[in-house]
Amino acid sequence: MERSGKKMILKPIQISKKLDGNGGEEAMLLSPASRMFHEPDYNVYVLAIMGWKIPIDVDSMKVVLQSKMLKHPRFSSLQVMDETDGGRNMRWIPTTVNIDDHIIVPQIAHNNLDTDKLVEDYISSLSTTTVDMSKPLWDFHVLNVKTSHAEATSVFRIHHSIGDGTALMSLLLSCFRTISDPNSLPTLPISSSSKNKSNLSSNKKSIHLDRDGSTSESLMWQYLVKLWLFIKLLFNTVVDVLLFIATALFLKDSQSPFTATRGYKSSTRQRYIYRTVNLDDIKFIKNLTNATVNDVVVGITQATMSRYIHRRYEVEGKRKFPLDGMRCRANVIVNLRPALGVQAISEMIEKNVPVIQGNSFGFVIMPLTIAQFSNPLDYVRKSKTLMDRKKHSLESLCTFYALQLFIKFFGFKGAAKLAQRVPFQTTLAFSNVIGPVEEISCAGHPLVFVAPTCSGYPTGIMVHVCSYAKKLTFAIAADEGIIPDLNQLGDDFVDSFMLIKEAALTKLRTKVD
Repeated sequence: MERSGKKMILKPIQISKKLDGNGGEEAMLLSPASRMFHEPDYNVYVLAIMGWKIPIDVDSMKVVLQSKMLKHPRFSSLQVMDETDGGRNMRWIPTTVNIDDHIIVPQIAHNNLDTDKLVEDYISSLSTTTVDMSKPLWDFHVLNVKTSHAEATSVFRIHHSIGDGTALMSLLLSCFRTISDPNSLPTLPISSSSKNKSNLSSNKKSIHLDRDGSTSESLMWQYLVKLWLFIKLLFNTVVDVLLFIATALFLKDSQSPFTATRGYKSSTRQRYIYRTVNLDDIKFIKNLTNATVNDVVVGITQATMSRYIHRRYEVEGKRKFPLDGMRCRANVIVNLRPALGVQAISEMIEKNVPVIQGNSFGFVIMPLTIAQFSNPLDYVRKSKTLMDRKKHSLESLCTFYALQLFIKFFGFKGAAKLAQRVPFQTTLAFSNVIGPVEEISCAGHPLVFVAPTCSGYPTGIMVHVCSYAKKLTFAIAADEGIIPDLNQLGDDFVDSFMLIKEAALTKLRTKVD
């Protein structure tokens, strides 16, 4: 066992060549990306923070976890070091799981203290600890304390080596049922990429049906358009990949309240807050600006950062730091594996078919606009232009394969260094997860919100966005030494959203008049 700062790091268990003890087939290897998450400075956990409408009945939750989660081999297997290749790789070894070892119910004596602060402190303490490697790398924390957000809170902590966010979300939702129909599984909304693919296929069918002369001309124009889009895609990809390489080597963002100062040593403790806004209002802004939900979410994030930086740097009416020309970028984690859907995952679990097959993700470096606009809708317009540009690039795929090459030539330590370097050079990490469209419950417990986030990710601040029914939650994780007033930053997300919404309503009224 080694000590790194305040955090205890357990060395993986080592195994000999006979991995299953019965002379059978060797246990499955961890995927390269999953193995990378075991490097000392890249030991990342996914935290699914969930709020509930009623206090949690621990025994009923145990039954659900036992019947659903433990059927999946990733949640009932150890991750052990393989001695046969010099300890380079790790393998999944099935084990017997005692569910009580994974359910943690701390005794929190609030004594009329601020329960929101007590829950925040407890969740923050999880960033300083890890799950014992002698058991499957997950645990479930139950906090039966009423807060301003919910009657009870739970935290599902899962080591990132088990799977990526999209797969884990679908697996988690397989434990839930819709409130309107307790026998129905939750459903996830269809992504825009899937809609575009279906539209494209229908357009192709209509072209084949029409064989007159005008179709030949239209086909010629389509080929020209496709050639232009291909050239544009190639150019954008080359530019993005070069900027990614420059970022990994030397290109660092401008100094701001969100970035660490030179010589600053990252704290092992992170703090977490979450704020929820109305998803229907987000869609209203989306429709009015001819944008997407992601465009609006990025616009709100830009407005929030601009608001926070302006306040921190404004002293007696004089700006200490110029906002114009400020380099501020988000390191966006992009999942590359298509979502299977909750129904498919539930069926696979019942048939004992492995659902999660490791991690598959790439990075996208996304520049953010830090400015003060008189019209808050300009933040959404800027983000739409930015996102439209990023959609015509293969940056995420290229960075994924670059990471695989680093693993091959420089090992897991070299790849982990690259994966750490990019977040360190940028201002914040950003990720979004699609949640269910209906209100759902687990073991008779209605869910209020879900706020996924991470601990151990090498960045000063991280923003996760997750939709649920008619709500959208911003979960913000920050190194407590960088953002001293994290709750104020959370309030800035809500205030920025309200300003953009009000600007949208004003624009609508103007159109009507």
